[in-house]
Amino acid sequence: MRAQRTRQAGFTYLGLLAAVVLMGLLLTMASRVWSLTEQREREVQLLFAGDSIRFAIAAYYAHGHRYPNTLQDLLVDNRSPVPVHYLRRLYIDPMTNGTEWQLVPAPEGGIKGVYSASTLAPIKRQNFAEIDKGFTDKDCYCAWQFVYEPRFRRRGAPGNPAPGNPASGDPAPGNPAPGNPPRGSPGPGGPAPGVMVPANPNGQ
Repeated sequence: MRAQRTRQAGFTYLGLLAAVVLMGLLLTMASRVWSLTEQREREVQLLFAGDSIRFAIAAYYAHGHRYPNTLQDLLVDNRSPVPVHYLRRLYIDPMTNGTEWQLVPAPEGGIKGVYSASTLAPIKRQNFAEIDKGFTDKDCYCAWQFVYEPRFRRRGAPGNPAPGNPASGDPAPGNPAPGNPPRGSPGPGGPAPGVMVPANPNGQ
């Protein structure tokens, strides 16, 4: 009788041990799923914040054809009699939970873009919006660079316009002469011609 009770107690112990191990495995799987879900949400937030800052830089550039010196300049632009606000607040970097964005300097001075300091590998690898096509298959969030480039920036040496760019004062074929904007073009204060590109100044 005693041996039978001992055997039953052993089976009960093994059953409890198996239940504990199974619960541990389930909790681990749930934790991984939650972590991936949270990372995906942070990716969405990063794309929104980065694009918002990029468009704010473009709007700042449109009102004076120069880049902001700091991100704070996007909150209040005092270059005109009436201050202009391109951002209501500085977005945090959702991957690091800080406001210390990494900055992409413009060749002529100022800031032309931002990117996250996170070296974590992205989950999203494909199917980006057209403006963010350069993020495809990047190895870290730090390679998602939200950059604004004026469309007609000259890339040649000073005084020597790059091929395809007209020299200063010479309208390109099909473009009106200075002082005669084409029909439908924005007037003073409108957005500057440019393209939003996820550029990497290091060519990575």
